[in-house]
Amino acid sequence: MNEKTVSTQDHCEPGSYEIRIKGHLDDKWADRFEGLTITLEDNGDTLLTGPVIDQAALHGLLKKVRDLGMPLLSVCPVEHDHAGASDVKS
Repeated sequence: MNEKTVSTQDHCEPGSYEIRIKGHLDDKWADRFEGLTITLEDNGDTLLTGPVIDQAALHGLLKKVRDLGMPLLSVCPVEHDHAGASDVKS
């Protein structure tokens, strides 16, 4: 049986992610997602974009989304960081 070895090196490096959730977040949630840009999209979705230090931090963000009770639509790594400090855009 052939087994592939998965390198954990790529999973420990910081990167940027886009997390899309269904529904709009209120301004009061900006502190909870500090460091991410919150974009309220015209279609009713919220896009959280920004740097994530490692996989543990990513899972922590996903737990916060889960705790909001809002449907998670997607989680996508992005090649470059096009998010700055935490701010809300409408």
